[in-house]
Amino acid sequence: MTSSTGTHPTRTRVAAAAARLAAAGLDSPRVDAELLAAHVLGIPRTRLVLAPDLDDEASRRLDELVARRAAREPLQHVVGSAVLGPVSVAVGPGVFVPRPETEVLLTEGVASLRGTATPVVVDLCTGSGALALALAVARPDAAVWAVEADPAALTWADRNLAGSGATLVEGDVTAPDTLADLDGTVDLLVANPPYVPAGTPVSPEVGHDPARAVFGGADGLDVIRPLALTAARLLRPGGRVAVEHDESHADDVLAVLRAAGFTALGTRLDLTGRPRVAVGTRA
Repeated sequence: MTSSTGTHPTRTRVAAAAARLAAAGLDSPRVDAELLAAHVLGIPRTRLVLAPDLDDEASRRLDELVARRAAREPLQHVVGSAVLGPVSVAVGPGVFVPRPETEVLLTEGVASLRGTATPVVVDLCTGSGALALALAVARPDAAVWAVEADPAALTWADRNLAGSGATLVEGDVTAPDTLADLDGTVDLLVANPPYVPAGTPVSPEVGHDPARAVFGGADGLDVIRPLALTAARLLRPGGRVAVEHDESHADDVLAVLRAAGFTALGTRLDLTGRPRVAVGTRA
């Protein structure tokens, strides 16, 4: 056990961390500094104003984490977890980190299930399992299926979905036989597939995500096109689909869903007003 030989005012250490992160070019240096300090202290960020001073060991640990974040390692990797709606999941190298825009997909999914008892829900390209877990928590009566092909991501999803009641399946979301036993029975299908066009510049943080979970071919639609056919096969008549996409793809993804037989098409915006989720109903 390391003994402490001094204390460091938390407010001062957070301010210094924020300055260092700002110099590194982060968009939200103060928020990140507070989250890192709260992580070190083992308290919610909202309790930082009441936090005790940092001892030497905690101060050293904060310096280490701030250095990693300043090097543009994703905040979620640094603290080892990511939040989506009501859940927190473990994340790290080898799995896509859930982003705030996926909150739109979650909100749409939960809204689509209102009035449906014991629904059947499928999450394609589940990655860390965050969306499947959030839906299972929001609807404990649902039968939730999560599909992922990447072995590294499956390891994270298996860890995060343990005890949730959701069923994790290793499978290719574009294959014609994936979840064939559920054909025509699914009430809601959600997907956050790789959709960034190949060659698109991305932030250093996104560079830590597996490329196969980010890039979707030359136009970004290589996975979305066959995925739409999988969705049409799995959903019951009247079932709903919701697919996250690049902000430049709103019309293209709606056209893909229309060609796959979906009606009542629409687009949902994220908190910044960008079109990010395409929705439709199985005819």
